[in-house]
Amino acid sequence: MRSLIDIKDLSVEELYDLIDIANDIVDHPKQYAEACKGKKLATLFFEPSTRTRLSFEAAMLELGGSVIGFSEATSSSASKGESMADTAKVISCYADIMAIRHPKEGAPFVASQNATVPVINAGDGGHCHPTQTLTDLLTIYREKGRLDKMTVGFCGDLKYGRTVHSLIAALSRYHDIEIVLISPEELKLPSYVIYETLNKNNMKYRQVTDLDAAMPELDVLYMTRIQRERFADPNEYERLKDSYILTPEKLDNAKRDLAILHPLPRVNEISVKVDNDPRACYFRQALNGKYIRMALILMLLREAEKDRSVMKPEGDFLINTVICKNPSCITSCEQELDQVFKWTEKENGICRCLFCESKQIVNERKI
Repeated sequence: MRSLIDIKDLSVEELYDLIDIANDIVDHPKQYAEACKGKKLATLFFEPSTRTRLSFEAAMLELGGSVIGFSEATSSSASKGESMADTAKVISCYADIMAIRHPKEGAPFVASQNATVPVINAGDGGHCHPTQTLTDLLTIYREKGRLDKMTVGFCGDLKYGRTVHSLIAALSRYHDIEIVLISPEELKLPSYVIYETLNKNNMKYRQVTDLDAAMPELDVLYMTRIQRERFADPNEYERLKDSYILTPEKLDNAKRDLAILHPLPRVNEISVKVDNDPRACYFRQALNGKYIRMALILMLLREAEKDRSVMKPEGDFLINTVICKNPSCITSCEQELDQVFKWTEKENGICRCLFCESKQIVNERKI
């Protein structure tokens, strides 16, 4: 039984299959109107969401299915101390598939290991947001007609932006992609993403602070907001929140077929005056989110009918030997979870938390 926790769970071929299904849904919606008749989607949203939650619900309803769930943690038994594992086991009794958004990194993965139905990660802290990445890929494909041979600029909060990390990981599997990372020094792409994704895949990239200078070469511009909720220090947020604001004037030197994406919500990083520019794709992008989630729901439900067994992670692991130091990891609040680390570079003593992928350097001789 398949779940979707990370965009890397899907092969390039499967990504193209999902895009093909989504495009077919756009062209022939009536053919899919009862595809999920009698099926239920549970939306378990432990933190606020508008687009992601409603697009999942709209997707299931337009497939002829129904939706149950909650939109905040206080509406669930998590407020009483119920574990993610127990929540997943219980919801499996009531739904055929579930979508989970959680502030703790690794929570949807824990659910997937305990549920008896497919689990979709709808965003876990600053870690992953694979269905937003699917949305982004579908939008790029529909706007540009390809997923290779292009220069993609990421602008804004590249440190905490899970959508940025996931999309870069997805693009790393396509040919002739050049990445331009545009951010203030304080919000640069984390070094582990640069090493694990860009360097290991021999991707061309450069880090700059000047959006205007980078603009003429971009085929895609992915704007992001500075995320107040990811800052421990409100003063740092106030200082950085207006770092980049896209205006019509800044687009004067941009390509005529530039595609401007944004995962939304925006605050002020894109002026509303840009909205009528044909290069502004972010509202079409939001609509594409519904179509790609319809395709994903169909794929996972069909695969679940063939195989109900839970897919277990493979690799060389350290169990209850190293403790994750990431305060946002699900292991920080669910004490009965084993501390599991996967060796990624054993010869250098480097392992990563199975739940949040935080890096740790371990001296093997001491364990």
